[in-house]
Amino acid sequence: MTSSLPATMTAITIPTPGGPEALVPGERPVPQPGKGEVLVKVEAAGVNRPDVMQRKGLYPPPAGASDIPGLEIAGTVVALGPDVSRFKLGDAICALVTGGGYAEYCTTSEATALPVPDGLSAIEAAALPETFFTVWSNVFDRGRLQAGETLLVHGGTSGIGTTAIQLAKAFGAKVFVTVGSAAKCEAALKLGADLAIDYSSQDFVAEVKSATGGKGVNVILDMVGGDYIPRNYEAAAVDGRIVQIAFQQGSKVQVDFMRVMLKRLTHTGSTLRSRPVADKAAIAAALTEKVWPLLTQGTVKPLIDATFPLADAAKAHAHMEGSTHIGKIVLTIG
Repeated sequence: MTSSLPATMTAITIPTPGGPEALVPGERPVPQPGKGEVLVKVEAAGVNRPDVMQRKGLYPPPAGASDIPGLEIAGTVVALGPDVSRFKLGDAICALVTGGGYAEYCTTSEATALPVPDGLSAIEAAALPETFFTVWSNVFDRGRLQAGETLLVHGGTSGIGTTAIQLAKAFGAKVFVTVGSAAKCEAALKLGADLAIDYSSQDFVAEVKSATGGKGVNVILDMVGGDYIPRNYEAAAVDGRIVQIAFQQGSKVQVDFMRVMLKRLTHTGSTLRSRPVADKAAIAAALTEKVWPLLTQGTVKPLIDATFPLADAAKAHAHMEGSTHIGKIVLTIG
């Protein structure tokens, strides 16, 4: 640890799980980087649905992870642990972390960190890791989306959704999305979606079938669950792939699996936070090769909805739970 660093820092704590007001600024020791880790002076931290679940007491951090919420950060490397080879002091990086992001300092494995792409601010860089790792791992690795295929994204104007639209379009796919308002439809289409379906007034199964001549879509990215699961089976094409990344409407549902057999469907899914560092490092390597050049070129860019100071993390969570946001919500630090 460098002697010029402070011993303590401001961080957001969760003394008692609950509503947004459960997020309370407090003082914590500055963490020390372990083997293969770097310490980052955080400039910005992304806000994500898993943070909301953790705040409510429904998503405890994995063993060994910080109990401070926050899964993605951007900032400057200020200390190096043993055996660090990729980064040096002063490097501007963004990183996927298992916790600890809502703080002035945060450690990260260098394997799950990436350089801030040229031309992007710290706020934009902090909006990258959780969504880009999730979309790449689920849409392209597990969902095997190919150029010329069609992707349906539920929650099309969320951080995940806006990322999925841009990446799928960049790799030559068609993109349909479901959203909850006319304004969100407009935003999704502006971002490049080929079809935006307002689920408050339209049936996405009927709209998808109509837009594909009855064939259905090749890949579905679903964060809703509940009664969307059997409807996804109806909306999917033969040999379709449904990838589950969350269950906002519940994970227990009665489903007729005959559709899976008749259409030869694959229904898979994954979580990210608890996966081994080696898994995340492989995703980071793929992003470095395939996606970071698109960010540098400006072909793909994170969409920022709102920023809040670290001390106002409760307001950021209230904004997320209002579900009016289009793109990412980011905390600014310092």
